[in-house]
Amino acid sequence: MADHEAAKINHDNHLLLDQPLLRLPYELLRKNFRSAHFTVEKESTTLNKLLKETAKGSLDGKTSPEDVVKNLDTMIAKMRGMKRKLSAYASEETRLYKQLDARVAHLRELSCMHSVEDVKYEAWSRKRLDRLLVDYMLRHGYNTSAQALANERDMHDLVDVETFLTMSKIRESLENGSVTEALAWCNDNKKELRKLQSNLEFLLRCQQYIELLRINTPSKSVEAITHAKKYIAPFQEQYPDEVREMAALLAHRPTDKNLPSKYDAWYSPDRWSKLATSFVEAHNKLLGLPTFPLLHTALSSGLSALKTPACHGTQKTTSSSQPGHSQTSMTSTVCPICSIELNELAKNVPYAHHSKSHLDNDLLLLPNGRVYGQAKLDEYAAKAGLAEGQVKDLVTGEVYSRTALKKVFA
Repeated sequence: MADHEAAKINHDNHLLLDQPLLRLPYELLRKNFRSAHFTVEKESTTLNKLLKETAKGSLDGKTSPEDVVKNLDTMIAKMRGMKRKLSAYASEETRLYKQLDARVAHLRELSCMHSVEDVKYEAWSRKRLDRLLVDYMLRHGYNTSAQALANERDMHDLVDVETFLTMSKIRESLENGSVTEALAWCNDNKKELRKLQSNLEFLLRCQQYIELLRINTPSKSVEAITHAKKYIAPFQEQYPDEVREMAALLAHRPTDKNLPSKYDAWYSPDRWSKLATSFVEAHNKLLGLPTFPLLHTALSSGLSALKTPACHGTQKTTSSSQPGHSQTSMTSTVCPICSIELNELAKNVPYAHHSKSHLDNDLLLLPNGRVYGQAKLDEYAAKAGLAEGQVKDLVTGEVYSRTALKKVFA
């Protein structure tokens, strides 16, 4: 009965992990609709105004026939431009609906499975792992590898390559010292960023100001003051301390000796990497994406099921994948939590909760206070090639004589 319960698929838990799979297309559809609506409202207002002026001028006789024809040509050109924009929005909407249909069908396949022993579940879970790997690679800038895997597995509708490629392009531009693309993105999402109370645009404007001051010429100083009045001063109520520091930077240039630390930090080259990080955080928050890769979330839940108090001890284990790995170190090949690849990731996850305990009936107490079964100690002693009458602690690697061991149950 217990084995049957363990093999049963918990669909709710699966959907928690796959929530962003459906949420991102929905957020992109909302954004696409808002953009299309804004285009229609803006162009319609312009066209209605021009049409009214043309009709009134024609009836009053104040507008010549040539001007009327010219205005009509202008209106036709604007309507054609609006049609092109709306066609692009319609194409994007069709693509997103196709993505959404494919993702719903993918999750619907899971709803028909009720046990992990189902032969279909292995293929489904493999596809999910591929999705998580693509997500991880896209978040960390391995765009070519991510696209190659998506192409090989034919799952473009299940991954968000275009979204992350756009994010990656803007992040790289910031890391290379350019704010142009990031400011354009802020302008496109101004209302949403304001609702999220994001300070990204303010930080970008400050960086523009700092770069003007860094040149340290009279003309650039005047340009920096003009820039500050136009783009930084409006944020005075929201960020009063930062705005005051921006003003003070006029008197503190990067070439000054004994520059105070708070001003020196603004001129630091590390500011660009911090801006890139701030952009990624704002981008993910805007689209409802998790801060960490879903692969980490999935790994953490699996690691939690394996983690015991014996893990994260003082003994530094060696990865079996590294050169020079000693086969006498048994912990890295037995416990994934203790491997150097997963040890750090598993550090903050909770211990496994086991409803049943399994104890050996031949438990032996080692001098260091650890307890193991005799059969297990014999097995590891043989694998480690220890001399007769010696045993080895499975976690710390300490070697003891059998005479120093005590039986837990007499």
